[in-house]
Amino acid sequence: MNDVLKAIFERNSCRSYTGKPLTQEQVDTLVKAALAAPSAVNAMPWHIIMCTDKAIIDEMDAEAMAEMAKAEDKGLYQRMMDRGGKMYYNAPAMMVVLSDDAKAWGTMDSGILIENVALAAHSMGLGNVICGMAALSFNGPKGEEYKKHFKFKEGHTFAIAILVGEAVEGKVPHEFDMSKVTYVK
Repeated sequence: MNDVLKAIFERNSCRSYTGKPLTQEQVDTLVKAALAAPSAVNAMPWHIIMCTDKAIIDEMDAEAMAEMAKAEDKGLYQRMMDRGGKMYYNAPAMMVVLSDDAKAWGTMDSGILIENVALAAHSMGLGNVICGMAALSFNGPKGEEYKKHFKFKEGHTFAIAILVGEAVEGKVPHEFDMSKVTYVK
């Protein structure tokens, strides 16, 4: 099996990080992997924010969990509590991708970009988890403060994020659900 397929089949969502900072080389490699992503008509309808400020990530984690605790449906909150009570899982790095509202396919292309980063991180021996729920941090009571801290670009909105770091432990990838596939011949 080639290295790309191996990374695809072995990658899993990491929900427990040691908190050890990434090296600058690791950060730069992840950013380059993001920038290598394809986009429709090469429009690149995104802006990438790479945050390695663990203090702000931890603060945003606490804020997002507090917001989730206020939700009427406690199911998701309880699931997060069962996983250690953290949404960002002690990750030392978070890449936030903003979508350019003026360009078509921004959300889709941002998802493609994040998958590049997820596979690159895995191939580098780093745990990662794609985190759409990071939107809670940017839409909550301190959302405007966080958007300013992260230097959100005018005309761009949160699309998706990914948490990256050294995993506390490995885990087995999910099983393939072949009921989700239809073959047409």
